[in-house]
Amino acid sequence: MKEIFYALIIAALLLAWSHFSSAPTPQKNQQMPVASENIQIPHKIRDFHEAKKLADQIFSDHRETFYCACRYDKQHRIDPTGCGYVARKNVQRGERLEWEHIVPAHAFGGGRICWREEVCQKEGKSFKGRKCCEEQDPLFNAMEGDLHNLVPAVGELNADRGNRPFGLVAGKGGEYGACDFKIDFHTDIVQPRAAVRGDIARTYFYFEKFYHLPISETQRKLFERWDKEDPVDAWERERNRRIKALQGNGNPFVEATASP
Repeated sequence: MKEIFYALIIAALLLAWSHFSSAPTPQKNQQMPVASENIQIPHKIRDFHEAKKLADQIFSDHRETFYCACRYDKQHRIDPTGCGYVARKNVQRGERLEWEHIVPAHAFGGGRICWREEVCQKEGKSFKGRKCCEEQDPLFNAMEGDLHNLVPAVGELNADRGNRPFGLVAGKGGEYGACDFKIDFHTDIVQPRAAVRGDIARTYFYFEKFYHLPISETQRKLFERWDKEDPVDAWERERNRRIKALQGNGNPFVEATASP
């Protein structure tokens, strides 16, 4: 009887092992599913690459950088003579225009699975971060390519701003000549010129509404103040109209202000 009992146990173990070994084994390069937040993508732009081409159209007759009001040409070369911009450190990057995300990519992408975990692979190496999200996350691509969040900026300012939040900086001038753009590199706070502070606030409100981007109470109070102090002007209204025609939706926080 013992022999039969042991034989049955061995047979059961072999059957279980056979079932386990035949089951699909997760591969290292297998992409993990991206978290779904039940957010409906509000526009039809596919990605950042497409958005940059369309942004050129939007600003074709208004070639002026967002932070410094410097003029630039069709080849995206910055003209510092009219705005008084002087490079702080990176002269080469200060000579060209780059498309700046008012709400930085890290703010809307840092919590995504593709940003935090190595779920992408190239040439046998796993990776994560912005490039991974661009490769596999439709919602990230929608946020990164949203034209309401894109403005032309001097390349050096785009680099220096990075992921730093907006706020008020103590002290007089910045480090960019006559360009009214200040960064406190100790507290990591960026202060833009007064003429665009309302534009920034209304962009953050737009991202909160459509992409559920959280805004802290401190920043909300600041943005509400900026929204009042720098109301919607003619160019912001026209830019919104052009974006709506290209990507299919407007910014309600711009449209809420009646035309003069």
